[in-house]
Amino acid sequence: MPHLPQRKVLILEGDSAVRNALLTLLASLGCEADVAYSGKQAIDTIQSEKFDAVLLDLRCPHAHAEEVVPKIHSLRPTFIANVLVITGDVADVKTLDLIERYFLLHIPGNRPIKEMAATPRVLLHIPPVLDYA
Repeated sequence: MPHLPQRKVLILEGDSAVRNALLTLLASLGCEADVAYSGKQAIDTIQSEKFDAVLLDLRCPHAHAEEVVPKIHSLRPTFIANVLVITGDVADVKTLDLIERYFLLHIPGNRPIKEMAATPRVLLHIPPVLDYA
């Protein structure tokens, strides 16, 4: 199998347990991951470094998605397709509107980590590991 370049992912997730699970998941996929702890830090990091994807908690207490998502879009319009939204609740109209307006990929945060693994793999163009056993 050809060697793939290491992917770099920025995580903005307010829940430390979910953040740690994402770090573990990304490491298992061979990715390098950075963590931002606020919307401002995420935007500053995206401006100064190159990332293959952003995993964004829409309910992060130190980041307002209504500000972060449009800012990412204005900085790098085509990069918005590489933003994966993680949230346990998308029932409210404001959240659904944001996801639909920017065509954001979305996975519910309440899914088991094994189920969540497929979406970052697809987002980062990492082929699945084939089990020949």
